[in-house]
Amino acid sequence: MVKVREDRPRLANGQVDLQAWVGRLRNSVEINDEEGLIALCQLASSLEEKAATSSEYAWAAGASSFLTGLEMAEILADLHLDTDSLKAAVIYRAVREGQITLESVRKTAGPGIAKLIEGVLRMAAISVATNPEKKVVLGQSSDQLDNLRKMLIAMIDDVRVALIKLAERTCAIRAVKDAPDAKRQRVAREVFDIYAPLAHRLGIGHIKWELEDLAFRYLQPDAYMRIAKLLDEKRIDRQEYIRRVVASLRDALAEIGIEAEVKGRAKHIYSIWRKMKRKSIDFYQVYDVRAVRVLVPEIRDCYAALGIAHNLWQHIPREFDDYIATPKENGYRSLHTAVLGPEGKVLEVQIRTFSMHEEAELGVCAHWRYKEGNNQSDQSYESKIAWLRQVLEWQEELGDAGISSVLAQFSQDMVEERIYVFTPEGHVVDLAHGATPVDFAYHIHTEVGHGCRGARVNGRIVPLTYILKTGEQVEILRGPTSGPSRDWLNPSLGFVHTPRARAKILHWFKLQDRDQNILDGKAILEREFHRLDIRKVEWAQIAPALNLRTVEDVYAAVGAGDVRVAQVLNAIQDTLGEPEQEALLPLDVRRPRVNQKASPLAIDGIDNLLTHIAGCCKPVPGDSVVGYISLGRGITVHAQGCQELGRLAEQHPERLIDVVWSESQDQVYPVEIVILCNDRQGLLRDVTSVLANAHVNVTGVNTHSERHTNTATIQVTLEVGGLARLGDVLTHIQQIPSVIEVKRLHSVRPDPIAR
Repeated sequence: MVKVREDRPRLANGQVDLQAWVGRLRNSVEINDEEGLIALCQLASSLEEKAATSSEYAWAAGASSFLTGLEMAEILADLHLDTDSLKAAVIYRAVREGQITLESVRKTAGPGIAKLIEGVLRMAAISVATNPEKKVVLGQSSDQLDNLRKMLIAMIDDVRVALIKLAERTCAIRAVKDAPDAKRQRVAREVFDIYAPLAHRLGIGHIKWELEDLAFRYLQPDAYMRIAKLLDEKRIDRQEYIRRVVASLRDALAEIGIEAEVKGRAKHIYSIWRKMKRKSIDFYQVYDVRAVRVLVPEIRDCYAALGIAHNLWQHIPREFDDYIATPKENGYRSLHTAVLGPEGKVLEVQIRTFSMHEEAELGVCAHWRYKEGNNQSDQSYESKIAWLRQVLEWQEELGDAGISSVLAQFSQDMVEERIYVFTPEGHVVDLAHGATPVDFAYHIHTEVGHGCRGARVNGRIVPLTYILKTGEQVEILRGPTSGPSRDWLNPSLGFVHTPRARAKILHWFKLQDRDQNILDGKAILEREFHRLDIRKVEWAQIAPALNLRTVEDVYAAVGAGDVRVAQVLNAIQDTLGEPEQEALLPLDVRRPRVNQKASPLAIDGIDNLLTHIAGCCKPVPGDSVVGYISLGRGITVHAQGCQELGRLAEQHPERLIDVVWSESQDQVYPVEIVILCNDRQGLLRDVTSVLANAHVNVTGVNTHSERHTNTATIQVTLEVGGLARLGDVLTHIQQIPSVIEVKRLHSVRPDPIAR
């Protein structure tokens, strides 16, 4: 947890004794302009007294913009930041609340201080991007995009901006303890989604832990209180137990000549809860609730201390991590082991050097380059700033649609575990859990990703959809031509997991010629329309629905990867009155089936009439349909172009009636598909397994084998909720070995796709 200062020194009149306060800061950080810092503190105090508006924290007991500035400076002092950062912190709230202008700060304190404050103010743009109350759709606001770019650029130009903002948000979430619940929820969500992950990526462990715990307390209060109560009930026993463990370990290390600092360590509450959820275990199965931390001078002492711990107590199998040999992506290095300590209780032991501990607690601040006269490069610091630059590059490549991907990248490592794989040369590569060889290739280099045609894992050829595991050696096989496959962008196929690889692939397709993109996009859509048996598309309505002007623009967008096929299918349904479907939503939670009590169709704007779907053509939402008034059976709904409908229209044209799909969201529709494949044993089992895993209900199956061609035809009747869902199911079936072709089947006359 971040250290909260004791009561600040006060003068006889009750005001803060700024001389004594600055003197206390000198215990943590070197201050090279004490008079200037005190002058800005006095300015902030006088501005608050004159201000007519109240502070954002006025409802928090004893809080004010001035005291918040002091608190921010105290946090930054613990991070060993320079004097300019402390000055910017103490006056920042006054600028934000309009008590003083940025230009006045520039004249009073200098351009450097003003530039820092301006950068922190820009970072407020992230609040707009993550605040649901603002009703801003990610990727749709050009102003929001510009603000996010400015924020990232500010962070890259001077990382002190991000650190000041972290301090400000730490003060904010501390202050919402007595705020209304809606306020607590909003601040906690922003902190949890953006600033705790940012502290993690910058390696500032103790700030990350406090932000996580406080955000968790407000977002999930019941879970927080349950774990806090369990910890509190065992606190006295745990403290005595840890005291004895620390004494034993310190004495054993002293016997072999290692001067170590050994302390008990409290695991923070969110970390306990996250481990319980991730491993599906109970509180009492969390091994590191009891933990000690060992700090030693040299790396060799770390491994010697590890041997001592394992000699004293029995090591628990598969509970050892060497983050010294393979550091985490944020630079964290340490040895972690779990043992059966005294009384048979599980105990975690963390072992690291003093310098590793400083970096784990302070991150980039442990490698500070803004101190006067210090211009030496630091690899760990540069790697963290390089990550910020990468985020900006990915966002530029994704364009306006990439804001959500950038924000997701901030928090991805907080949600996902990491894996560590090796290159053929033995270099360690850190990837997100679930990464594939394609993700690995793009992590190595963009051109390696573009040229990837296959992969070897531990010397064995694997598919590009293979999920990599820690410890595996990966070799990318490159082909004679360079360029990614469009299939890699299809999330149903599982080629790509990381936002970085997806951004690189999208960027490649955007750079291709428009004419080629039009041809590729048209081929993709016509192939999908053929599979789904879509015979007519009203492009005059579809293109505007996708914010495009012409059918050629739609083809080009699909070919470049800017628009997905599922978006086109959803637009087709939208223009015909069916609401947008979630392509991957399990169907078993959306049943009941179509019935007369809840009609999926509307006649002349009136729904819930007696209708039923024609068995000859079996239309689904998205198809153009026509109603036929049948005697005693209500309205029979046919697909346009149905042969049976044509016969009926010749006999009774007066019975035809206009029908459109209504806005019902809880219907499923019977669809027949035909699968052509090479015959083999277990084929039908594989097909039904895929359908079962996709949560698709099967109402009928018919198979036929041709011995002379060794092929088989499988005709299946499914229940699906729309075209996008059907397309996803067909894609999964197409991936089954031996499947030649799969498409929708119904008896309608061919009708060219409308242009």
